[in-house]
Amino acid sequence: MRGAMAFAAGALLLLAGSARPDEGMWLLDSPPLKLLKQRHDFEPTADWLAHLQKSSVRFGAGGSASFVSPDGLVMTNHHVGRDSIQKLSTKDKDYQRDGFYAKNRADELKCPDLQLNVLQSIEDVTARVNKAVPTDATPEKAAAARRAVMAAIEQESQDKTGLRSDVVTLYQGGLYHLYRYKKYTDVRLVFAPEGAIAHFGGDPDNFEYPRFCLDAAFFRVYEDGKPAKTPHYLAWSPNGAKADELVFVSGHPGRTSRLNTVAHLELARDMQYPTFLNLMRRREVALKTWGERSAENARRASADLMRIQNARKLLVGMVAGLQDPAVLERKRSEEKALRAQVEKDPELMRQYGDAWNRVEQSVKEMRSLYLENQLLEGAGRGLGSPWAFNSTLFNIARTLVRHAEEKDKPNAERLREYQDANLESLKQLLFSPAPIYDDLETVKLGDSLGMFAELRGADEPLVKQALEGKAPPARASELIRGSKLKDVAERERLFQAGKKGIEASGDPLIRLARLVDGAARAARQRYEEKVEEPQKQAYGKISNAIFALRGRDQYPDATFTLRLAFGTVKGYPENDVRVEPFTTFGGVFSRAEEHGQREPFRLPQRWQDNKGKLDAKVPFNFVCTADIIGGNSGSPVVNRKGQVVGLIFDGNIQSLVADFAYTEAQGRAVAVDSRGILAALRDVYGATALADEITGSK
Repeated sequence: MRGAMAFAAGALLLLAGSARPDEGMWLLDSPPLKLLKQRHDFEPTADWLAHLQKSSVRFGAGGSASFVSPDGLVMTNHHVGRDSIQKLSTKDKDYQRDGFYAKNRADELKCPDLQLNVLQSIEDVTARVNKAVPTDATPEKAAAARRAVMAAIEQESQDKTGLRSDVVTLYQGGLYHLYRYKKYTDVRLVFAPEGAIAHFGGDPDNFEYPRFCLDAAFFRVYEDGKPAKTPHYLAWSPNGAKADELVFVSGHPGRTSRLNTVAHLELARDMQYPTFLNLMRRREVALKTWGERSAENARRASADLMRIQNARKLLVGMVAGLQDPAVLERKRSEEKALRAQVEKDPELMRQYGDAWNRVEQSVKEMRSLYLENQLLEGAGRGLGSPWAFNSTLFNIARTLVRHAEEKDKPNAERLREYQDANLESLKQLLFSPAPIYDDLETVKLGDSLGMFAELRGADEPLVKQALEGKAPPARASELIRGSKLKDVAERERLFQAGKKGIEASGDPLIRLARLVDGAARAARQRYEEKVEEPQKQAYGKISNAIFALRGRDQYPDATFTLRLAFGTVKGYPENDVRVEPFTTFGGVFSRAEEHGQREPFRLPQRWQDNKGKLDAKVPFNFVCTADIIGGNSGSPVVNRKGQVVGLIFDGNIQSLVADFAYTEAQGRAVAVDSRGILAALRDVYGATALADEITGSK
């Protein structure tokens, strides 16, 4: 991967006490005011921050967005909204391929299961969480106590405010904050360009720069059947971004591991990420092969395939970064320095000195438990997929089985996703009318069952029980064809039927979910008690040691919660060539012509027909030094006035080690320029009403 290991010249500065570059995914209630003043002579006011917070949107299960009009208009990336675009598409109306524009609000398409959340307030509940967990408790009792108090806090908050309430773990256990969100469940598609221009350059250009993508889409939130009134929204800049200008990114970065110890990162390098990478490669081959059999297969598989290809390329860069000896050597040096500071202070040593050894012990447990947990339980809870049973219908079956088991337990003792505060969101996904395709489900489930047999052994008892004497593809076909769970009414019936109804069900996927649920729950419990809980406690100590030595002016690792990043619009050197910060409309036409208008560099016919209307000099994409990662896709880029100048959609190849470290030397966030979005709407799509709405011209 070109340039993937270039960040070794940079620094892992999370723990540094000196002035930093434009690094950090900062909490909105603890912004880097001193750093901004020092580096950029800018001091955001409390009102500026509050307005940006309430204009920012958490999009679905893994992306960012923002309000850009007072009538609930939401801007995000095409690729963030792709799942909904795909679910709205049919064989005859492929909005992913052909694009969509609602010329009036009556034509806006309601998304079947999309939920958007807007952060309203943050409350520090660390003291209450820590008080509820006895210091001498076993990991099992500590995990149960922590789960119980978090459930109580969330339920109390939701009952009191009516807002979605999530207790968020920060600094990997150093702090606990209660985030309250306003939730929108009536979300409608307004505009999406053709996939060919949204993802121009496809996989070859992914994580590269220069880029030429209109990776933008617009949705609208509704309340009581009418467009929601959203007084907090971002105004559109009339001038766009300028070179060397200070800009801000407000979004929801998914996960970073910058606090992780060397032992933890070595595990990621040697086992965790390579295992995940091999899974993505396998799934990519299966979907690509199936998709090539027909145009309809390709349409049905496109959203999954693009997501998997993106993950595969990202993981390649992350593994390459960790395989650079200079990376871990620098981390090792900084960890050694921090531990030496702790050891010099007897009180700090008494409180926090054992933390690193405790992480190392949890990592040893992780080596033996990680794969089993992923195969049977999966990282995504609720409707998330265990690796061995990659199927939407299986996820539905497991949710029904677990709901029946959990619902009669005291709220605090349930699995977290089945606690009262989370049930409405879970039910929205469970009863979604989105299309489910038997043939695609069969391919995905068959491939994952085959992997299960390969990794556990075909004669392993649970594998034999799951396959029932059949080859994985044949067993998958039998399971999918025999299930009635595509019918939403059947799901609703089983949801209400309770434990007896589930036990009486003859649905093959319900039976399979019941078969593996005991082993999956056991794997989850072992992982929580031997890995997750010890790591929370140990990293909580490391964080508190940092606070004691260097104060609270530190940003936590990303947690898919709202963060503020900042940086400057700036190019970078690469292979003795200066990469300029902006690309233009002229560049996208030149690149298409260089490749003979062949996929994935073929421009949609609408763009070719309207070439003469577009000013070749209009900026299309640009890069900045803001610190971002996956989950920031769809984040607005704003200037000092809080006006939209761009839309984050990617990072360059040099930024792929951002999970572990930030570098300003070459790593860049990639955005669609606000001027490019506006010109495309007006001159290519004739979306005058939409352009007027986002610029306040209507």
